[in-house]
Amino acid sequence: MAMAQAPGDNSRWFAGLRDGKIVAFSAASPPASPTIVADLALLSGMPMAYGSEGGLLDFAFHPKFAQNGQLYVSWTTDGGPADLRSVVSRLTSTDNGVTFSQHSTILGPFDQPDGNHNGGGVQFGPDGFLYLSFGDGGGGSDAYKNGQTRSGFFSKILRIDVDSPPPPGATYAIPEGNPFKSGGGEPATFARGFRNPFRFTFDRGSGDLWVGDVGEARWEEINHVQLGGNYGWPCREGATEFFTPQTDPERCSSTMGLVDPIIAIEHSSTSPSRSVTGGLVYRGTSIPGLVGTYVFGDFITQELFGLSFDPTSGSPVTSVLNADGTPAASWVSFAQDAAGELFAIALEGEVYAMVPAGPQPSKIFPDRLSKTGCVDATDAKKPAPGLIPYGVNAQLWSDGASKERWLAVPDGKTISVADDGDFELPVGSVVMKTFSVAGKLVETRLLVRHDDGDWAGYDYEWNDAQTDALLLEANKTKKVGSATWYFPSRADCVRCHTAAARRTLGLELGQLNGDLTYTSTNRIANQLATLDHIGMFDTPLGTPIAQIVAYPNPLGTSPVDGRARAYLHANCSQCHRPGNPTRSDMDLRFFVPLRDTNACATAPKVDDLGVPGAKLLDPGSPGSSVLSLRVHAFGAARMPPLATSVIDAQGTALLDDWIRSLASCP
Repeated sequence: MAMAQAPGDNSRWFAGLRDGKIVAFSAASPPASPTIVADLALLSGMPMAYGSEGGLLDFAFHPKFAQNGQLYVSWTTDGGPADLRSVVSRLTSTDNGVTFSQHSTILGPFDQPDGNHNGGGVQFGPDGFLYLSFGDGGGGSDAYKNGQTRSGFFSKILRIDVDSPPPPGATYAIPEGNPFKSGGGEPATFARGFRNPFRFTFDRGSGDLWVGDVGEARWEEINHVQLGGNYGWPCREGATEFFTPQTDPERCSSTMGLVDPIIAIEHSSTSPSRSVTGGLVYRGTSIPGLVGTYVFGDFITQELFGLSFDPTSGSPVTSVLNADGTPAASWVSFAQDAAGELFAIALEGEVYAMVPAGPQPSKIFPDRLSKTGCVDATDAKKPAPGLIPYGVNAQLWSDGASKERWLAVPDGKTISVADDGDFELPVGSVVMKTFSVAGKLVETRLLVRHDDGDWAGYDYEWNDAQTDALLLEANKTKKVGSATWYFPSRADCVRCHTAAARRTLGLELGQLNGDLTYTSTNRIANQLATLDHIGMFDTPLGTPIAQIVAYPNPLGTSPVDGRARAYLHANCSQCHRPGNPTRSDMDLRFFVPLRDTNACATAPKVDDLGVPGAKLLDPGSPGSSVLSLRVHAFGAARMPPLATSVIDAQGTALLDDWIRSLASCP
């Protein structure tokens, strides 16, 4: 979850793991195996709670660690209404960080009313004081009304003095200058009005405080935080009104003096942000063009961003640093070594060093579809010999386009089948899909598994003459018929083709268990039987085809519940499944029982879309079911969020019929 070097010691890294352990390892390359130097549960005598957004969240070394051995940790233990309580602890080492043997509680434990929006950042500022961040307590739309409350720790950046003698009965002192030191609010407050300031850092060069504040339904914020500032939540999201003096006079009676973010990134099909992870200002030397740039990420869309300022106008300029889609990970924090070089940390524990870019894939990948070897050398509209056509039982909605699909596996290689039925294709494999609208070719997408094992997407736009397709360098929109067609970027490709879904959507037993007309032989055959017969699986299918579940066609005539679940599987489960970060805990895979989807009668964590009492799935009521509302929506509320601008009339009707058919939750 977090990584840091002790002040004055660039020979080691320390990493905080979500389960409450802190490990140390050599900074040499490659690093030695990590050793455990602290276990919060053992040291504190309090159990670690790391469900939802809990666990060890962040840690910071005291600036005088070499003298006092102190390390400060923000984490969660169990208890309270949500079984989650926030704690800030001080650990002390007497052997220069080889072990931490002493524990004391500095702040908390205090109850979190919900499982999300814990904040959890901890950093020492250039003034020597300890800064802490906490969110609004969770739920959606400031459900617990903490956003503008002056008292308590919620929705605030706190500043405390851990070096001066505290008042009697306290564990810290309040610095001079804190806006409520003498009354009127929580004395530890430095700034307030945040939704979930999960990550914040200080610029080593200027000392400026930067905060990434996770947005609700429309905007993600990067804030340059000043002492005493009110950053607006829930009266504002980004620089836009959320609640107003008219809609919520209790919290937003006046919006005078609210501080706007430096930038606000909108949730939209063309804007890659859903859950910002605050980062660091680059002060290293290996990438001169990045010096002074604030580098941050997005937990859900997996982009890495750079925020700089135009030297002439002073206006903020944002760029995507991993526009080719790699590396793609759920970013949880950033770290900086003694030399100022940056590292990005992913939820699953991967650490990526930021280095100067090498040759871009677009420069080495063929610029024309005809040059890829995936299509016929004399007619780019036809697949190359050796590509295997396939179809799926339940289709992803693509604004009414028709699609053709092929796969290719290197000679001598085979496909493995995971326990959940997903296909695992070997290195060197290619999946190709072509989209046509009204009989005209529009787009061909290639998903390629490279030598490093990672997948990357490449998008080709067909020319008007229909003779070839050109590789696109970035996302693009254009008018196709009466609709606006969206060509995804390479980063967009891996946003939908998630690692949790093994990247190749649709290649799974339940989707391919059906007949296909093979045009090369003009024969109709079951796809699984065909692939098995030609030896494409590393282990022959041991189960008779008739006993393998086939997902129903959502537009067919089988019972409505199965068809609706197949529709959700094809259109939603690539993201809404275990192992993929979203802003909901839903699991919409076809084979998951409804009672285990975390959807039925469950209140939305983020946004009720203006429907009081809405549920993710409200039996009998499509109008109060977020599942239905989102597929009917446009703009930031729309699901799926990418590459669609036309409502699927048949698909939405199917979901609504299914919801109406449900009398209750299982």
